[in-house]
Amino acid sequence: MLDAQLRPVSDRLLNPIGRGLVTLGVTANQVTIIGAAFGLIAAGLVVAGLFYPALWFVIANRVIDGLDGAVARASWSSDFGGYLDIVSDFIFYSAIPLAFAVARPETALAAAFLIFSFIGTATSFLGFAILAEKHHVTTQIRGKKAFYYLGGLTEGTETILLILAILVWPDHFSVMAIIFGILCWVTTGTRIYAAYRQFND
Repeated sequence: MLDAQLRPVSDRLLNPIGRGLVTLGVTANQVTIIGAAFGLIAAGLVVAGLFYPALWFVIANRVIDGLDGAVARASWSSDFGGYLDIVSDFIFYSAIPLAFAVARPETALAAAFLIFSFIGTATSFLGFAILAEKHHVTTQIRGKKAFYYLGGLTEGTETILLILAILVWPDHFSVMAIIFGILCWVTTGTRIYAAYRQFND
């Protein structure tokens, strides 16, 4: 929901850094892999019950996630780079609730529901992108992307806000996970309806 509004701001901040990294010989895929590593470290810290250190690694992960696009725009982008970026994002999103389930078994059901809900948003998002490519449907409302980005109530920005919130208030993980999971299913439903309207031919 907020991704399209925040994208121009993040681009203005990160594009100069991206150009600087390109002059140093850094590639977008290298940045993506570093960001993914930070995300997995954050999950490991959650397993250890170190929520505030995990918070900083999540923030680093998100900054680096924006940087890989800035590096790609300053050099060249590839389909594999876009693929690697989205795979890393979804693994990271699911790793945090899994880490909570390990660290605090009493949250396991809420964590499972949240991951289940992420599957709905992920498949409705990626499935739409496949059909959009087949039907030559394009948009750049979220900037130039490797494939079609369909919006919704729970996009990347909202997911990150959830992750930051559960790290600041871990005792309320279950309530926040269930509420956000329900919102994810609203997003999934609206995306299925959008696909029906767009591709029901």
